[in-house]
Amino acid sequence: MSLFIRGGEVVSGQGRSVADVLCVDGRIRRVGPALEAPADATIIEAAGKLVFPGFIDPHVHAYLPLVNVTAHSDFANCTRAALLGGTTCIMDFAGAGREKDFDEAWGVWTAQAAGRASCDYAFHLMVREWNAGLRAQLERLVARGLKSLKIYLAYKPSLAIRDEDMFRLMEFAAANDLVVMAHCENAELIPVLQQRLLAEGKTGPEWHEPSRPPMVEAEGVCRFLTFAAAARAKAYVVHLSCAEALSMADRFRDKLEHLYVETMIQYLTLDKSYAERPDFEGAKWILSPPLRAKSDQEALWQALADGRIDTLGTDHCPFGFAEQKTLGRGDFTKIPNGLAGVEERMMLAYSAGVNGGRITAERLVQVAAENPAKIFGLWGRKGAVAAGFDADVVVWDPAARRTISQRTQSLDVDYNPYEGFEVVGAPDVVTVRGEVMVRDGEFVGPTGRGQLLLQGGGS
Repeated sequence: MSLFIRGGEVVSGQGRSVADVLCVDGRIRRVGPALEAPADATIIEAAGKLVFPGFIDPHVHAYLPLVNVTAHSDFANCTRAALLGGTTCIMDFAGAGREKDFDEAWGVWTAQAAGRASCDYAFHLMVREWNAGLRAQLERLVARGLKSLKIYLAYKPSLAIRDEDMFRLMEFAAANDLVVMAHCENAELIPVLQQRLLAEGKTGPEWHEPSRPPMVEAEGVCRFLTFAAAARAKAYVVHLSCAEALSMADRFRDKLEHLYVETMIQYLTLDKSYAERPDFEGAKWILSPPLRAKSDQEALWQALADGRIDTLGTDHCPFGFAEQKTLGRGDFTKIPNGLAGVEERMMLAYSAGVNGGRITAERLVQVAAENPAKIFGLWGRKGAVAAGFDADVVVWDPAARRTISQRTQSLDVDYNPYEGFEVVGAPDVVTVRGEVMVRDGEFVGPTGRGQLLLQGGGS
């Protein structure tokens, strides 16, 4: 089976050039000008369009069962939405803190994804404690290709890891070349601030951000990176939201050989005024860390452009408003935290970032394709339009105009956090390992084509 993409402008992190792309048996065979198309090839005309590598979202919750509520997502609808947005590989987190051990968590997530995912996927492993039995299980998963772990410094007592366990885990990670990812907020201070606000009668969603102010996130970044430096571990700060936390991360750049920072599209395009909307509507925009001030957006865009922020994700975790977000009416601490975004991420980033003059298309490829692939062990298969890589390709129409809306989104959720946003630039054709999955902005591929990627490079 061969696929021939003709005449588009191929974009990498290093530059762009008009070229053809020949894909054979799911891999990219050749990239260059004026190639000859095989007689049996499926031809995609890409003149006047950009040809991007399939984008990678390094931080998605396609499946997330919490104590009282489960995210309004599964691998079928999440990966379909991802593909419609130009994302051809998602990275989820095996484990939600309810499983008895790593083997159970890995088994649950593997079963959830198998036969349902339409794009390729990989797992980080969520860790909330450390002991000899868990170490033995983790050693087996590492031998199979696991490259990344996730810890929480928030959500005590359900998820927050103890300092002693965090350090032992980081020592293990350093010895086994693993990336340690961390949700950085102070688990001790947040509940104190929450209860103080509630006692003052401040119960609405507008009080969520004051209960987790920037200093709480910055302190979490400081503690995580201090432990990582002491253990000589690879450190990855997830969903950084504000200038204060970014400044804290900058202080560690000469102390860590491997320090990676991730931000999310919502922190670049939404601000805390959304969560302050009256009549409880603000609950639609509750997530942690919270949305911040507009000034934080500009600091994050600048860091994304200058290289201090390495990756751009979504933390995709949709909850319905009417039946789920309203569980926190009268007590903001009970509002399920999370937003959708896997379908909208790249259109928003291209429109606000590239068209907005904040970043180049080349930089967009770096933060949303190349860097996630390199950091998490997928480079060589994912992240580039180059010979030998998987034929995950996005033919992007830079002139396409769309209005984001709940009425036209693919997810069955009762609102869209980006309702009414006008974007310019959108995917036209999206392929996964050489098979067309999206054409003319419509999903046309088979559900279940996605493969679990072992991050060491196999599948």
